[in-house]
Amino acid sequence: PGHAQDGGQETSFRWQCVDQPIGKLLFRRFLEGAPQFAAAGALWSEIEAFEQCEDAEREASAKRLRSRFFTPGGAEHCGFLSAASTAPPTG
Repeated sequence: PGHAQDGGQETSFRWQCVDQPIGKLLFRRFLEGAPQFAAAGALWSEIEAFEQCEDAEREASAKRLRSRFFTPGGAEHCGFLSAASTAPPTG
């Protein structure tokens, strides 16, 4: 759950930028419009596409995500992510 303002309005990032369609659209446009955040916007789009893909396609899609966004030195490397969040799954 997020934090509520005095009027009871939800103020969490998830509510404002993920759950609310206009907030999501505006935040995505912000990410895409700022060169330093463009990779984060592209990663968000690709993760949403990954969540919608068929089970048979998931492994190949995950490999593409890792090489595109999690490989140091790449043009779209998201260096702000922790090592734990970018580590390949075990098992």
